[in-house]
Amino acid sequence: MKILVVEDDQRILMSLVEALSDRHYAVDTAIDGLAGWELIKTFPYDLVVLDLMLPKLDGISLCHQLRQAGYTMPVLMLTAKDTSSDKVSGLDVGADDYVIKPFDLKELLARIRALLRRGTRSSSPILVCGDLQLDPATCKVTYGDHPLFLTPKEYMLLELLLRHNGRTLSRNDILDHLWSSEDPPGQETVKVHIRGLRQKLKAVNASHDFIETVYGLGYRLKQGV
Repeated sequence: MKILVVEDDQRILMSLVEALSDRHYAVDTAIDGLAGWELIKTFPYDLVVLDLMLPKLDGISLCHQLRQAGYTMPVLMLTAKDTSSDKVSGLDVGADDYVIKPFDLKELLARIRALLRRGTRSSSPILVCGDLQLDPATCKVTYGDHPLFLTPKEYMLLELLLRHNGRTLSRNDILDHLWSSEDPPGQETVKVHIRGLRQKLKAVNASHDFIETVYGLGYRLKQGV
C-alpha cells in the first residue's frame, strides 16, 4: 500500500517515513500543501497523513480540495493544536481521523492500520487466490501448507497483485504503487522482483505461470489456479 505524508517538520517526517517503510508501506513525502496536492493528482494513494499547519496550502484547505475533486482515500490529520474547533474543521472538510502532536508512534500506526482496513472493508481481510493466502494483518503469506518468506518489495508486489486480482497491472502501475515518486527505479526492477516472486512460488509447488505475463501490457495472477 502507498501512503503520502505531508508534513513540514523534518524530524516528524523522517520518523514517520522510517516507521511506515519498516512495515512494508511505500511512502511519498511533501513538505508543503501545494507539493502534496501535485502528488495526489499524479499518484494513487491508499492513505494521506496530513499536517494541519503547512506552508503554501494548509491541511484544512488541502483536505477540502481533494474531497471536492472526488478523492476518497482516508485522510489522517496531524496537528499541534488541541482545540475542538480545529478538530471539527478537519472533520468537516472530510478528514477521517485526527491526532494531536506530540503523538505516540504506536498509537498513530494503529490509527493508520484502522483507516486502511476501513478503506478496504469491502474486500476479505485475508487475500486469497487458489492455494495462496496473504494476511495483511500479520504479513503472513502461505501457499497450501508452505510459508513464503518474501522480501518487503516482494510482499508488497504480491499484495498489490492480490488486491487487483483479475486485473492486468503495467510496470508503471507497479512502480507508482510500490516506490517513492522521488527516486523511482527503472522498469527492469519490476521484472527482477517478478522473477524472484515466481521462483519462491515455484519452490512451494505453485505453477510456473501463477503470475502471468500479459505481453505488451503487464502482469496479473492466473485465474482459476
